[in-house]
Amino acid sequence: MNSPRIPLYDSRSPGLRRRGFLAAAGGVAGLGALTVTGCAGSGPADSAGEGDGKPRRGGRLRAAFAGGGASETLDPHLANLFADAARAKALFDKLADYGADLSARPRLAAAWEPGAGLDRWKVTLREAVFHDGRPVTAEDVLYSYRRIADPGRAFRAKASLEPIDLAASRALDPRTVEFVLKRPTAEFPNALAAFGAYIVPRGAQDFDGEPVGSGPFRFVSFAPGRSAVFRRNEDYWDGAPYLDEVEFVVANEESARINALLGGQVEYAHELNPATARAHEGKGHVQVVRLRNSVMQSFAMKTDRPPFDDRRVREAFFLMADRRELVDGALSGTGEIGNDLFGKGYEYYAADLPQREQDLDRAKALLRQAGAERLKVTLDTSPVAAGFTEAASIFRDQAAKAGVTVEIRTGGKDSYWRDILDSGILCSYRSGAMPIEAHISQRLLTGSTTNATKWHHKDFDALYRQAQSTRDKRERAAVYARMQRRLYAEGGFLVWGFADWIIGTARAVRGVAAGAPANSLDWARFDKVWLA
Repeated sequence: MNSPRIPLYDSRSPGLRRRGFLAAAGGVAGLGALTVTGCAGSGPADSAGEGDGKPRRGGRLRAAFAGGGASETLDPHLANLFADAARAKALFDKLADYGADLSARPRLAAAWEPGAGLDRWKVTLREAVFHDGRPVTAEDVLYSYRRIADPGRAFRAKASLEPIDLAASRALDPRTVEFVLKRPTAEFPNALAAFGAYIVPRGAQDFDGEPVGSGPFRFVSFAPGRSAVFRRNEDYWDGAPYLDEVEFVVANEESARINALLGGQVEYAHELNPATARAHEGKGHVQVVRLRNSVMQSFAMKTDRPPFDDRRVREAFFLMADRRELVDGALSGTGEIGNDLFGKGYEYYAADLPQREQDLDRAKALLRQAGAERLKVTLDTSPVAAGFTEAASIFRDQAAKAGVTVEIRTGGKDSYWRDILDSGILCSYRSGAMPIEAHISQRLLTGSTTNATKWHHKDFDALYRQAQSTRDKRERAAVYARMQRRLYAEGGFLVWGFADWIIGTARAVRGVAAGAPANSLDWARFDKVWLA
């Protein structure tokens, strides 16, 4: 048998594929008394284009994120919110991460190479050390992945690592891992870049005392729901950060984040809403970084319970939505309409499907057929994310035109993402920066740990495995297209729009990547940021 035509991937020849990009997840917790310490750099208040000016070492950057309350942890395998991911990225590394085009880029892995049958992949590690001086080895990689795959735990990356036979995988030498797969997998490097697939030292279990990683910053302190302080790792394999320290400050309210930025209490405010951006953009007080059309906005219908266990009801809800009105009203017009599928602009996205339009007559007819006239449903939402509550109100009025009563239930920010995963029937949802195949593996397979729509179909799972095992890219694209046609017809995600992702910084901040979707390599990459 001839070897598949997939080249060795190493850091010297990245071989990028053109893809779109997106962003995801949510955050919580309250600002309370914003107590931050440390000094920020001072200097000329010129514009902060990426790479603008000569990098300068020193200072502490204070970054405000929505957080997770008192239950926050620094365990990188439990990362779920943006704040979790940003802290994990500062302390730990993955074997790979997603570039701006969502292709897998090498990090701790210096190279990867498939075997002839695509069911064995050899990964070579670069020379890197943990914060305690121990080298990062193949055994650490295997320990980390086996911990994530523990059947008794619900780690986010578990579904992405499912193709790996971890019992059969082995360390060939201290810096080489041979991954044995359960089936041929053409896009295996995506698993190495999966959200939450961080490498930790062998045997590590306690991450809230003094966690040890191999990332660009070392642990200093952590107060769950309040702040975390990390210091520059001078021995970082990718070059020591410019900043002396980075402090992650929990500021749950968007108003608290922008006010802290305007008041000089922080230098970086994550996730601003469109109205805030318009009010401050170009005024000289702060810098606004926009990642265009990068957040999938949707409503998630739970397909395993009434009334959404009837596909006719789900289709009716697709047809109730006026997507343009939702984008204009909830996102202040800054975004694009969706078509009930994740990944607009991504590789394999089914762009040939007709744009779904509002059709109230058809929606009413479907509800009659399903015996669901005068239907009443509860829509769970929360101000946990920009546009959520606004979109919920707009959709309530749209549904009323089809005879459906939507009662809005507003949840707390510190528990919303946990609550809506298993409870309720309909909720506001957004989703993130990952390849389409990763979105499927994490959110749409029977065993996916973040399956918010409860889409459980063994034949759909089988199609995913078929796509993963298909060597020819055109044939693989055809399988993904088939899966998306089914989701378009009867899935649980009503994807109404794609929003800009907005970050605000102080004028002295430099090096913030303007083209990096959330959860990709260069998003929240504070080792490349400096204070002018």
